[in-house]
Amino acid sequence: MDARISDETTRAVHEAVEAAVWAPSPHNSQPWSFVVSGDEIALRADPDRKLRVADPDGRQMVVSCGAALFNVRVTLRALGYHPEVRKRPDPQRPLLLATVRPAQAGAQARGEPDEHARLLHAEIERRRTHRSGFTGLAVADELVDVLVAQAADEGARLRPIRAEEDARVLAALTGAAQDVQSRDRLFSLEIMRWARPPGSTRQDGVPAGSYPAASGRTRPQYFAQRDYARGHDWGVESDEPGATGLVAVLTTRGDGADDWLTAGQTLQRVLLYASAYGLSAAFHTQALELPDLREFIRKHVCDGAYPQMIMRLGFAVDEAGSVRRPPAEVTEEQA
Repeated sequence: MDARISDETTRAVHEAVEAAVWAPSPHNSQPWSFVVSGDEIALRADPDRKLRVADPDGRQMVVSCGAALFNVRVTLRALGYHPEVRKRPDPQRPLLLATVRPAQAGAQARGEPDEHARLLHAEIERRRTHRSGFTGLAVADELVDVLVAQAADEGARLRPIRAEEDARVLAALTGAAQDVQSRDRLFSLEIMRWARPPGSTRQDGVPAGSYPAASGRTRPQYFAQRDYARGHDWGVESDEPGATGLVAVLTTRGDGADDWLTAGQTLQRVLLYASAYGLSAAFHTQALELPDLREFIRKHVCDGAYPQMIMRLGFAVDEAGSVRRPPAEVTEEQA
């Protein structure tokens, strides 16, 4: 390690990696790894954790890594550093998605912590994926406007679905995709790979305490949930699931790897800001995993923009726990 790098900077780099692992990912697959070399963090996609059936082109994998990248950025800012990010710096290494440094030699030194970043950083481990209905408390328009602005600042668009007809379309397509996938053996096996039974000590996948034992019908629109229990007596028993919440779609203008990274960073920024105001998010990616349905949504709901995430936002009474692999398991140290 470079002797000129202070202990303080070294601690900041490792704290940023510790925060990165709390990013959301499909089925909590955690498809990332990191290389720390001096004051540089290299973020790599882990193809062994890609959903080979649901995500053959790696779009969701890269979106997840983008969310992890945002955690790195916001952590460094919260500690008073100015992260310098290079996205996909080496075309010959497509799995190397980004490098981040607190500051290059001679660049602006560490300053006062960014208060906005500290607000978001405090939510990194609090944020949880929700997998059922919400309370009937409406999301204020003013808060929705703030979330839309936060997304725009990252280069993507958060589209609140205000028209009931569009919400019904997305709910119907989600249900159709869920039905198709539930009858597909390969899709089902992939779900089983990441569904954790009670008592599991695995630090990835979806623990039994984090999904409902049975998918309840939210109102007014019913968005189908993943069936992680798969006929077993697993999951959490719950009362009437409650409200649908605010339906929203995150879109980008393009649909390449850079756009997916942007989508992931935008998603995490929105989620952390929402969490700071008590909002939770439920994700529904089923329809986006079937190319024909994703294209239909792009044309008929998103005005030609590319949908990267369908979600519901709302207020939840209880939040389930989550698990993550320890940073040491996903980090390689280089001298």
